[in-house]
Amino acid sequence: MRPIPVLLLLLALLVNTQSFATKKWGATGHRVVGAIADQHTTNKTKRKLKKLLNHQSLALVSTFSDEIKSDPRYREFGVWHYVNMSFEDTYETSTKNPEGDIVTGIAKCKSIITDDNASDEDKVFYLKMLIHLIGDLHQPMHVGRAEDKGGNDIKVKWFYKETNLHRVWDSQMIESYGMSYSELSENADRLSKAQVKFLQKGTVVDWVNETQVLTKDIYNSIEEGENLRYEYSYKYLNTARTQMQIAGIRLAKVLNDLF
Repeated sequence: MRPIPVLLLLLALLVNTQSFATKKWGATGHRVVGAIADQHTTNKTKRKLKKLLNHQSLALVSTFSDEIKSDPRYREFGVWHYVNMSFEDTYETSTKNPEGDIVTGIAKCKSIITDDNASDEDKVFYLKMLIHLIGDLHQPMHVGRAEDKGGNDIKVKWFYKETNLHRVWDSQMIESYGMSYSELSENADRLSKAQVKFLQKGTVVDWVNETQVLTKDIYNSIEEGENLRYEYSYKYLNTARTQMQIAGIRLAKVLNDLF
């Protein structure tokens, strides 16, 4: 079978959408990613995860990385949640943050988890970070522009209330939909084994560059100060759901490879 370019496959999956987009996941979105990943992990991986996470689910620990942000002891990990690139660059050609980014953060997590000399405590910490970062990687505002802080400085309205583009994609559109993370994960699109395998191809850098294509669409989809309502949700909500599913499928691949 001839390989289908990944963006064409994504387009086929994004039913009822008119362009590519995705979101930074709030708590609900990250839990969807964790729950979907659990559907695609092997039995061996499940046993390893249960042991390390003390039987806590991927959905439960998926928000850990955001929860520790308020603790100054973990401030150094803040840069791991995103990478800023100009729209003329790919990750490979972009100017790198010397303090790190989402790509270097994921690499560090993998190295600790697979280090035989690392303590179980460290492995658990970096495993929780990894679960979260794979979700963030599929959020275009986390591959956004430095000058507007990934959409945080782009002011819009969500159903007449002042907000910003980042927050709309972070949580407001999903929360307005009114489904729990378990309902969203259980109602994800049915994909064939071939489709799942295809989506799991590539590297973390490939996935970042793919996300940036969606980022550009999101930036072009609004005007600053615009009041976003039902039409915007109709246009992009299924896209967001698809991106959460892809993130979960890829998280499972990363975990299966590690364990």
